Amino acid sequence: MRKIAVINQKGGVGKTTTAINLSAGLASMNKKVLLIDLDAQGNIGTYFKKYSERDAYNLLVDKNITYKDCIVELTDKLHLITSKETLEKAEVIITEFESRETTLIRKLKELKDSNYDYIILDCPPSLGLLNQNALLFSNEAVIPVSTDFLGVDALEKMEKAVESINTHFGHDLKISAIVPTMFDKRNKICKESLNYLNTKHSEIITNSVRMCSKLKEAPRSGKSIYAYAKNSVSAREYMDVTNKIDFLGYSD
Repeated sequence: MRKIAVINQKGGVGKTTTAINLSAGLASMNKKVLLIDLDAQGNIGTYFKKYSERDAYNLLVDKNITYKDCIVELTDKLHLITSKETLEKAEVIITEFESRETTLIRKLKELKDSNYDYIILDCPPSLGLLNQNALLFSNEAVIPVSTDFLGVDALEKMEKAVESINTHFGHDLKISAIVPTMFDKRNKICKESLNYLNTKHSEIITNSVRMCSKLKEAPRSGKSIYAYAKNSVSAREYMDVTNKIDFLGYSD
């Protein structure tokens, strides 16, 4: 089982879009995937128009709730645990828990006996307690990076954050993939940023994902990019990303 946090402390980099289309792409490859929304904006439920009756808030806070109680099945291969704005309260509540940073590990410990191939966590744009939980639960981090100056800067900060988590908690989280997003080949800074990322992170960088109207339209349909526009550039690019991540990673 691979446990992947899709994370970047910077917002607006295509993190949720990457988490959704990575999960849907893996499911199309006959992998069984559980996609968990740890962002109080609740965009995964909004995107798919599917909502867990008991959601990520209940999973974290309610003593007698297990992950099985929170799942909504999108397809046979793709299951969701969604969230909503109450998740912000959960971060405050678990602050009072003993070993608060490992709450998610304890709540998801039964997953080791499940038949999921991938657990994908869509993380909020911060380095707060929920993300500490996500990083300690996961054995991999996938970082979407917008191809601009601030995007590259945010990646460097995320690298330091992962190193800090590993050092402080004796963890072994690997950055298994960097996904360059919002690429515009007409833009000089996009090309410069992509060249820099390819040079510095050649072993783990995926192909770039271009800005495309189909990606913006897909959420309104409640479908992944593959179901909404299977012949689009974005569908091809995200499937290439998915194949690369499936190839790059490892199981614990």
